[in-house]
Amino acid sequence: MPPTRGRPIAIKLLILLLVPLTSLVGLWAFAAALTAGDGLRMLEIDELATNLAEPSEELTTHLQNERLSSIQYVAARRNAETLKIQRSQTDAAAKRFRALAASRRGLSPEMTAQLTTLNRRLDQLAQVRRDVDATGAAPLDLINGYSQIVDASFRMYDAMVLVPDMTLYRNARALTMLGEAKELLSRERAMIAVVLSRGRVTPAEREAFADWTATRRLLHAQAMSHLDDGLRKPYQQLMASPMYTEFTEAEDAIRGQAIINGLPADAATWPVDATNLWKAAERAQRVTAKAITERVTPAATGILTKIGVAGGIGLLAVIASILLSLRFRKRLVRELAGLRDAATELADVHLRDLVKRLRTSTQPPSAAELPPLEIKAETSEVRDIVQAFNRVQSTAVEAAVTQARLRHGVNQVFVNLARRNQSLLHRQLLQLDGMERGTEDPEELEDLFKLDHLTTRMRRHAESLIILSDQTPGRGWRNPVPILDVLRAAVAEVEEYQRVEVLQAPPVALTGSAVTDVAHLMAELIENATLFSPPRTRVDLRTTATPYGLIVEVEDRGLGLSRAELDELNTRLAEKPEFDLAQSDRLGLFVVGRLAARHGIKVALTASPYGGLTARVSLPASLLADQPALTGA
Repeated sequence: MPPTRGRPIAIKLLILLLVPLTSLVGLWAFAAALTAGDGLRMLEIDELATNLAEPSEELTTHLQNERLSSIQYVAARRNAETLKIQRSQTDAAAKRFRALAASRRGLSPEMTAQLTTLNRRLDQLAQVRRDVDATGAAPLDLINGYSQIVDASFRMYDAMVLVPDMTLYRNARALTMLGEAKELLSRERAMIAVVLSRGRVTPAEREAFADWTATRRLLHAQAMSHLDDGLRKPYQQLMASPMYTEFTEAEDAIRGQAIINGLPADAATWPVDATNLWKAAERAQRVTAKAITERVTPAATGILTKIGVAGGIGLLAVIASILLSLRFRKRLVRELAGLRDAATELADVHLRDLVKRLRTSTQPPSAAELPPLEIKAETSEVRDIVQAFNRVQSTAVEAAVTQARLRHGVNQVFVNLARRNQSLLHRQLLQLDGMERGTEDPEELEDLFKLDHLTTRMRRHAESLIILSDQTPGRGWRNPVPILDVLRAAVAEVEEYQRVEVLQAPPVALTGSAVTDVAHLMAELIENATLFSPPRTRVDLRTTATPYGLIVEVEDRGLGLSRAELDELNTRLAEKPEFDLAQSDRLGLFVVGRLAARHGIKVALTASPYGGLTARVSLPASLLADQPALTGA
């Protein structure tokens, strides 16, 4: 439709975009400082990489070499001189690293904490060496002792690579993963030395080796997905090389079960394969680390240059925009605020009340229920929006009335079909009962019992449709029924009834008008317990009398649910739920909620001490009666 007379909204939209610029002065200053901080942070990372990361990597390499020499010495009591030389090299690298780390100032709390942890781990090196020199130390324990020190180095790297540039962060994080993969490769080298010296591998060592292998391959795969194409190339060549293939075959052989009883013929080449791959990985890591470090300084300089140019221009634009926006701000804000308030009242009051009424009635609303929006505005576009809201309101009302009629029709279809099925199934149960009474063949009788049980379950599903349509099933009892019989009837309507154990119940009865609904409610909860717990576990039904009624608990031994899921389900069960066709997988939940609301029953789900769930059903005293002297079938 053509716009009504008034001022064009294009001008006022321009002013509206300029209004927030009054607050953007502070945001501009904050953004400038933040971006400059990112640049300075990257320069700091470059300095840390030179003065802290590189000495730490050198120390890590010496620790890995010392671990291999120590394991070779423990396994065969040879190369004592080599171990002594390697220890001196490790001590020199540790002394240099500690000196550089102590001179660092202004480190982040995370970095300081990780650095403290690494120094504490380095203090444990003396004890690890004493274990190496002593006799009887387990090689796997020695490997783990060195590994704890090296792992502390990698946690320090994690705190160091928190760079603001996402591309640099991904590459730096990938480099750390590759370093951890090389560390796992170093552990595998040490274990290979143990295996060759002994001629076999223990189950614990094989399990540890399998874990290292799986983790190393996973880290390789993750790191390769994060690296840029240029940085990924050396590792692609390495992984495609014959030495990598030969080493993976050696890994698979050591992880296999057969090696526990003896080594294959090609085991003599395993140390050579591991050493070649470790050296190649070390070369590739040095090349990649150098390439990433060379990118840090240009990136930081670029950030600082951009903030200098953009910050100056942005400040001028902010000042000019503020001067223009203040003149037109008040009038447009008043019009839009009126439109907002009217639209909010329409959505939160009028339409909500109408939708709530249409859930139970299909009568169209009167004019008094939905008055049209009336906004005093001078802007033509605002007037057009008001008229559009009025048309939207009319369309929404028509859609809500149509949906209510459709829902009512669907409910009637459900009830009609369910009633027919219920009648047929009832007749089928009567006929099956007669057939069961007339046969004496045990096998035929067993088949008839199975068919009877299947028909009983089908009848319950038919009654579920009736309950979801807010109707009541046709079955009923005039006299009270013992609660134990009600629970047994509920168990009989569950597929895996053999797994359910009904514990002794108090001598109380349930009023006849509530028997069908309570049995149906309990059957739904029992079936959920059997479906969501392991097949061979038991489901317990406990009944406890209280001054306010009766509590029935259904306890399974399944996996349970998270606290958030339990809270959501309990919230739905606390109120009469509206049946949502989009959530048909929770059909039993809707049925339980409807039945509980009909009789004032409270249902709550809690965590079970066995790891599953406990459904607690609280039956009010108004549904209970004294147990009759004789119980019918």
